[in-house]
Amino acid sequence: MRIRVLLAVGAAALVACGSAHADAYHRLVARYDPVVRLSEQEEPCASGEAFEPIDVDAIFGRDDVALRGPWSGANLVKVGPVAADLMSGRLGYSLDFPGDALSSSACSYEQWQRRITINRRPTVYAHIATEHGKLALQYWFFYVYNDFNNKHEGDWEMIQLDFAAATATAALRTHPYEVGYSQHEGAERAAWGEPKLELQGGTHPIVYPAEGSHANYFTGALYLGRSAAQGVGCDNTNEPWRQVTPAVAVIPRSEDAARTAFPWLGYEGRWGERRSGFYNAPTGPSMKLQWTEPITWADRTWRSRSFALAGGRSLGPSATKFFCGGVSATSTALIFVASRPTASAAVAVALLLALLWLATRVRPWTALVGKAARTYAANIGLFLRIGAIFVVLGVVVGVLQWIVFRRSGLSSLVDAFGPSNGFTETVVLGFGYVLNLLGLTIVQAACARALVDGDDASAAEAYRATAKRLRPLLGGLVLAALVVAVTDLTLIGLPIAIWLTIRWSLLAQAVALDNESAVGSLRRSGRLVKGEWWRTATFTVLVTGLALLLGPLVGTLLLFATDASFDVVNVASDLVYVVALPFAAIATTYLYLDLDGVLTSRGRGK
Repeated sequence: MRIRVLLAVGAAALVACGSAHADAYHRLVARYDPVVRLSEQEEPCASGEAFEPIDVDAIFGRDDVALRGPWSGANLVKVGPVAADLMSGRLGYSLDFPGDALSSSACSYEQWQRRITINRRPTVYAHIATEHGKLALQYWFFYVYNDFNNKHEGDWEMIQLDFAAATATAALRTHPYEVGYSQHEGAERAAWGEPKLELQGGTHPIVYPAEGSHANYFTGALYLGRSAAQGVGCDNTNEPWRQVTPAVAVIPRSEDAARTAFPWLGYEGRWGERRSGFYNAPTGPSMKLQWTEPITWADRTWRSRSFALAGGRSLGPSATKFFCGGVSATSTALIFVASRPTASAAVAVALLLALLWLATRVRPWTALVGKAARTYAANIGLFLRIGAIFVVLGVVVGVLQWIVFRRSGLSSLVDAFGPSNGFTETVVLGFGYVLNLLGLTIVQAACARALVDGDDASAAEAYRATAKRLRPLLGGLVLAALVVAVTDLTLIGLPIAIWLTIRWSLLAQAVALDNESAVGSLRRSGRLVKGEWWRTATFTVLVTGLALLLGPLVGTLLLFATDASFDVVNVASDLVYVVALPFAAIATTYLYLDLDGVLTSRGRGK
């Protein structure tokens, strides 16, 4: 009898102990459940974050979702699979959502998400794992579509809080020593109490998923990735945001209980359409290292920072914008090739034929480039001093932007429209683009004067002569820019705008060498280019276009080759203009003289 009593008491104690542990687990999950700030979307299918972390059960039992096998051909296993269909593993299988990850629009996936989540709250899944005497509390997010450079169906992301405690009960008596946010193939860490870790109510981490990619960040900014861990491309978490407080589904500690409550945890296949390469859908949480070895994963892969562009300034196309645009354009091209191989081959053949046609129509101008290179090399000090104006302009742009947005009432622009608003961005970047165009025009005029002055040339004298002609120079530039801008407003006017840009591309030389007025410089440039438009266009695009791209291209290479900050890289790319743009100015001046007949001794009549 006494033994029975002792057994009963022991069993009751075990139940009570288990209940206490479960209660501690739930209290720990509730204390730290995250707050999510998504890029605001003003209307469906517009810019902003279209997807939110959903309740996984929303995709099960639907006749527009299929479970497919790993073999080719007729690989359909079941239409409308339920969670229990996945618990046996299904390695190599895939869930297939309605649509095509590469050819369907993100809007179609957004509309599907809205249909399947009616009356369902956004949801995250809480999981606890212990390793090396430490406890990791994880919150997992599932999105139906990844609308980034590597487009794919399904997307699992997570955050993790690490405690120097072996149990949930012990963890409740302390706080995490660090937090990690998943980002592409890696993660970023923050010590508890570190300023970049934003908390709501003192314990709830605020998470900023990047628009499209859903990589998680600690603050709102434009983040640039240059590796597999960081993600290659640009992640935008800038405001305005919409704040979401997801429901939390708690995954039991016991593996058996977890698989019973959430059968899909046993699934080893892909959570979305099967594709090759980085367009393939991801595997689920239980297939990842951090599910069972969270501390090892943190120690091996977490890094201390992400690289953000914090309102940097650059003359012309900055290295960071060139990098973002280049990666985006490349990914778009790769997606086109992957989804439409026949059409891609046709486009490649058409471009090749177009280049061959141009080669037969455009007279050789390599001699002009060679002459410009010899002149530049022989007088490099002179032309570098002329190009140094870009350093001055860079300082002017930085100071003006600091005054306008830090020291004046115009900072209300940011308050009224937000730093990521198109109007605010136009004002901020407008200084750089306008002064860059002005700088290029002035350098063209100064280099033209230096060339005709010969041995008596100096940077100071070239700029004094240019200053005397500054009014018609600026007048011609403004007039040309306004006409081209207005013409470029419509798709029909775009070819005309391109034609006019080339036709008036030699206005600086017309002012500097022939003392033309603002209107006269446009007429003079137009007369010289007439009948030589293709030659002028190819020459200008190759020489001046490459010179303008060389700065951001060098900066982009520095992004991959060094650990320099993005602001430093942008400044370095600006300095390249000091070297590159005077050469372009020399070359286009020789083109001007050649079209005028000076280089071929045909006289110089107007």
